[in-house]
Amino acid sequence: MKLDGNRSFSILALASLLALSLFFSAVLLSVLLYASPREFLSSLLSKEVQFSIQLSLATATIATVACMFFAVPAAYALSRFSFRGKGAIDLLLYLPIGLPPVALGAALLIFFGTPVGKIFSSKFVFEVPGIVLAQFAVISALATKILKATFDSIDEEYEAVARTLGCTRFQAFRRVTLHLARGGLLTTIAISWVRAVGEFGATVMLAGATRMKTETLPIAIYLSLQAADVVKMSVLIIVLAVVSLAALFLIQRFGERWPII
Repeated sequence: MKLDGNRSFSILALASLLALSLFFSAVLLSVLLYASPREFLSSLLSKEVQFSIQLSLATATIATVACMFFAVPAAYALSRFSFRGKGAIDLLLYLPIGLPPVALGAALLIFFGTPVGKIFSSKFVFEVPGIVLAQFAVISALATKILKATFDSIDEEYEAVARTLGCTRFQAFRRVTLHLARGGLLTTIAISWVRAVGEFGATVMLAGATRMKTETLPIAIYLSLQAADVVKMSVLIIVLAVVSLAALFLIQRFGERWPII
């Protein structure tokens, strides 16, 4: 007896979803069960892990705020305005997305070796602000691309109507477009923040991997692996996973209730 096409496709789709869910659940469970409860708590409460958590949360938040400050108007300009060189700029923003983060970090390091970059190198190279800059460099283009797609999906007629009612372009953007883009905006913030928290490649190239100084959660995982401290590494992986999932859950669950300016 042959299955009809609709049922076959539904089974295939659900089976694929189940397979992916089981795969990631198995990986996460293996990490979770590696350390005993006592080892887990001891590592979690250690000064180094606490430092890594605090540094990651702080730098990722600063980088995300800075990112949104530039990404929102930049995405709006790409979505709504026509100007010479727009295609080249749009293409240029794919470069940080396509480049491996370690290459992007190396490029930043090279920049700080130039005559102009040397003026600021002491503030960023192997320093905490370098972490923020590396995270910003990784997430800004991604955030701009997501927001551009969001603004593209909003009919310009809504803004046109608002302007006929006396709003300036900025007022129409703030009162109409931002509210219509709420879902995409909050999703972009969440994705950018989670990506910043998990950033490693560009950070280790620009800010280095110094314990208790530039030791974010991903760098702490790297240093734990180098020291063959698998227990601490497993704890850090769980912390990073919980932080990321919690942020995405909060946006998904309560995001619609949060006001947009």
